[in-house]
Amino acid sequence: MNIADLRKSYERAELSEDASAADPLQQFDQWLNEAIAAQVPEPNAMTLATVASNLRPSTRIVLIKAYDARGIVWFTNYDSRKGSELAGNPYASLQFHWVELERVVRIEGLVEKVSDEESDAYFNSRPLDSRIGAWASPQSQVISGRSVLVANAAKFGAQFLLKPPRPPHWGGYRLVPDRWEFWQGRKSRLHDRLRYSKEAPDAPAWRRDRLAP
Repeated sequence: MNIADLRKSYERAELSEDASAADPLQQFDQWLNEAIAAQVPEPNAMTLATVASNLRPSTRIVLIKAYDARGIVWFTNYDSRKGSELAGNPYASLQFHWVELERVVRIEGLVEKVSDEESDAYFNSRPLDSRIGAWASPQSQVISGRSVLVANAAKFGAQFLLKPPRPPHWGGYRLVPDRWEFWQGRKSRLHDRLRYSKEAPDAPAWRRDRLAP
C-alpha cells in the first residue's frame, strides 16, 4: 500500500463554542476523563516538546501525574536531555493524542520545578523497582550496554533495601499554561479547533478563539 493513500474520515464528535467550557482546565478535565472512561490506551501519555540552546527541538513521551489550576505535572530525571534543555529554555509544549476519540489537546507555557515536598510525596508512592530505577539509570547518557543498568539496580537495591530516598537529580516539573488548543476531528478535514489564550499571565479570564483547520 502507498502510505500517501492512507485516509481516515473523522466523524465521531464535534466541538462548538457553545458546548465547550469557558475555562480550558475544565475542558481538559472533561476530555481526559472521557478518554479514561473510553479505555483509550494510556490516556495519561503526552508528548513533551523542548528546545535546546542551539534552537534544535526534541520530543519524547512522558506521563501526566497531576493537574490543577497551577498547571500540568510530570516527573523525570533533571539531568536528562529534557531537563538540560528546560534549564536553558524553560518554555515547552505538551500534546495529548486520543486517537480513538479523534481528539488532540496542545498546551504551551512556562515550566518550573515542583516543590521538594511534591517530588518526595510522589517518589515515595512509586513501586520499589521504579524508585531503584531512578537511581540506576543515568538518563540520556551513553552506556556500554544493558548490563550497566542491571548492575546499577543491584547496587542501589542492596544499598537502600526497601527505602530508597529520592535522588537529588530526580523530581517534578509543572508546565504553567498560557495557551491551550483543543482539536476535534471532523468530516472533510473541516476540523474543530478552539484556542484558549491570555493576553498576560495574570489576566483573570481566558480568550477563546476558533482557528481554521
